[in-house]
Amino acid sequence: MKTQTSATNRDADSTPRVQLVDVPEDRAGQRLDNFLSGRLKGVPKSLIYRICRTGEVRVNGGRVKPDYRLNAGDKVRVPPVRVAERGPAEAPSDNQVGRVEASIIHEDREFLVIDKPAGVASHGGSGVSFGAIELMRAARPRDTLELAHRLDRDTSGVLVLTRKRSALTALQAAIREGRVEKRYMALIEGNLPKARLMVDAPLRKSVLQGGERMVRVDPEGKESRSHFSEVERYAGASLVEVALETGRTHQIRVHAQHLGHPLAGDEKYGDRAFNKAMREHGLKRLFLHAARFEFEIGERSYSFSAPLPPELAAVIDTLQQRRTSTPR
Repeated sequence: MKTQTSATNRDADSTPRVQLVDVPEDRAGQRLDNFLSGRLKGVPKSLIYRICRTGEVRVNGGRVKPDYRLNAGDKVRVPPVRVAERGPAEAPSDNQVGRVEASIIHEDREFLVIDKPAGVASHGGSGVSFGAIELMRAARPRDTLELAHRLDRDTSGVLVLTRKRSALTALQAAIREGRVEKRYMALIEGNLPKARLMVDAPLRKSVLQGGERMVRVDPEGKESRSHFSEVERYAGASLVEVALETGRTHQIRVHAQHLGHPLAGDEKYGDRAFNKAMREHGLKRLFLHAARFEFEIGERSYSFSAPLPPELAAVIDTLQQRRTSTPR
């Protein structure tokens, strides 16, 4: 990797300096924030996002967002970053590591797949010390693990990690090109007007004054498509399967709200009265579960699935006891 610095005598002076880093071929397609995390060891993600937002990080001389996908040969300006002197980094507890390690549903030479529990973030940052990736790295310190995609903290289900750089770039290319099938199970308010329907509504992210991230349907947003299919209907609610063509932040939650059928347990985009009714059926979390993740790389096909976790299956059991009609 070619690295240039803004001053000489680096070995004689440990003061951090600006670096201009050429992106090697094996990092093509990697997100800028992840690239920076690899170079700025120990620097929290919140600081990485800040130096991107303020323009201290630049790619080919211009400002880019943290989710920018790098190209081979891009020149990344990495600013000097100081991290306050601290004692040894806090390690996750054995219980935290054990919980995520127990969720492994598949592993081979290229992939490690977990059934991520709800409440566990995909990665650390924004007040979260350890996400699934950090916990799995603690469990498998000899592996070179990377997140291939993300799930919201409150969403459970299939989360794919890679063990080789070649696997990561191949899967990320498949995701960008729409060659990955992702299906979720969700409980929504009411019943869909049709057994199957597609929502084609562009989504736009915004940050409120207090720092809360919100997503809304907006003609100026990014194209977003979700396919809803009714699985079973109950009194005042329906279990649906949602297939995604795109993978925008909070896509299923906002598209369900846009339909007028918000997700059960959704404190951000949901309906308060519906959420209260579902709590009476035992629901204590967002009812959204990543049930299946399928893709092909070369001549090999992969299909990973995870059943509804017990706490969601129990809610369905109580609703079935009061079901008023059968599935279509």
